[in-house]
Amino acid sequence: MDKSLFEDYLKEITPVPTGLDNRGEAGGKIGCILFDIYGTLFVSGSGDIGSILEQSEQFKSLQGIIEKHDLEISPTRLVDSYLTSIRNTHTVAKQKGIEYPEVNILGIWKEVFASIRLPFQFDLQRFAIEFELTINPVYPMPGMKNCLEECRKRNLVLGIISNAQFYTPLLFNWFLGAPPEMLGFHSSLVIYSYQRGIAKPSLELFETASNRVAELGLENHQVLYVGNDMLKDILPAKKVGFKTALFAGDKRSLRLREDNPECRSLQPDLILTHLTQLYQ
Repeated sequence: MDKSLFEDYLKEITPVPTGLDNRGEAGGKIGCILFDIYGTLFVSGSGDIGSILEQSEQFKSLQGIIEKHDLEISPTRLVDSYLTSIRNTHTVAKQKGIEYPEVNILGIWKEVFASIRLPFQFDLQRFAIEFELTINPVYPMPGMKNCLEECRKRNLVLGIISNAQFYTPLLFNWFLGAPPEMLGFHSSLVIYSYQRGIAKPSLELFETASNRVAELGLENHQVLYVGNDMLKDILPAKKVGFKTALFAGDKRSLRLREDNPECRSLQPDLILTHLTQLYQ
């Protein structure tokens, strides 16, 4: 979709320092780097979605989106229906044995709007994007563009394992002018949760990446996974044998998970506070 439709939502967000220091080393030759997206490649301003009804600016923005699309629903009911649909979808998936289910957000919105009169030519995808950019504003992490360019120069294989939705790849188009595959990411290593119905920290996403890395002639110890969450990123990456880098560049999105028994004594190979530290 045209970036100009969403210009008002794409405003700069400055990372908040975490107080951690850059340290560690991957060890050995790295031939592939896999990235998380939200909180790693992009600054993510997401908080508790329920709290947007208590924040005047976000509430006004949400009300404005509803009015722009000529919808007959209040912000409170919209958010409640949205969250309820996600919870119900997760419950059904878990009953089928999926430990970490992921929704398809367009399916969620179709369910929310099933009993609401929609105006002629209502654009569901555009509404979903505007809602997402209101509750979870994003902006490229400092150094992201240079980091990707340097990785390409060094002939590193690049990939993505991320919890994501249909609009996630559009962020690369809007901010960098091209889709991930044209920015150096190998098409077989771009793995999004919504396409598989499974979310991190599911080991299945990382095992899929491991199998595809092997098809490219690389071994797991030659792969570095970069993410901001000890539970959803570092733990499963280590379980499949990847080297790991905890990205600690923004306090809002850093998740140390010190209350989780599996994460309490877990150590990443690297701690990064800026993406350019990957090649310095």
